[in-house]
Amino acid sequence: MDPMCSWCWGFAPVASALAEQAAAAGVSLHLVAGGLRTGQGAALDANTRRYILEHWQAVHRATGQPFRFDGALPDDFIYDTEPACRAMVVARSLAPELAWPLVRLIQHAFYAEGRNVTQASVLVELAEQAGIPRIEFAEAFDAASSHEETVADFTWVQDLGIAGFPTLLAERDGQLALLTNGYQPLDELAPLLCRWLERGNHA
Repeated sequence: MDPMCSWCWGFAPVASALAEQAAAAGVSLHLVAGGLRTGQGAALDANTRRYILEHWQAVHRATGQPFRFDGALPDDFIYDTEPACRAMVVARSLAPELAWPLVRLIQHAFYAEGRNVTQASVLVELAEQAGIPRIEFAEAFDAASSHEETVADFTWVQDLGIAGFPTLLAERDGQLALLTNGYQPLDELAPLLCRWLERGNHA
């Protein structure tokens, strides 16, 4: 997933419910950063901005997740998702149980509040809100090892041939099962996850 992927924001309530379902069976959620738009150095042009906002409208209609459309993606905004992905990777290493809460805060700040979550200062503030000490997070966020670990996530996703987000994989004994590539509602995915969990119980 990518914290700045609109369909991942649409999928967030479904992902939370599935994570609870899996946790009840002793299976934990592990987030991998996909790198939707990384290394972007230029502000969005008008066509790209319109294209992205059309996606946001579609996600809002399909999922009901809140979006702030007024003033969204201002002219000087550089849509680089690497910092938000790195924040997720840092949280995963410092406090794994806080990685998903931080992602939810980043998503809400970006989509519902219109905040610029490509800025380190915003990410540090959100990490503190999630419960990660500010100084510890800021130091790890800037560390070369965090940049490397984030790139390693991107490479893992590319090597698997995953082209769309969110993608939900179930892993058992090193074997990956694809539950979904792209948004699906909870009532379609919960039974799939249930069957996968049951097969593990019978193994």
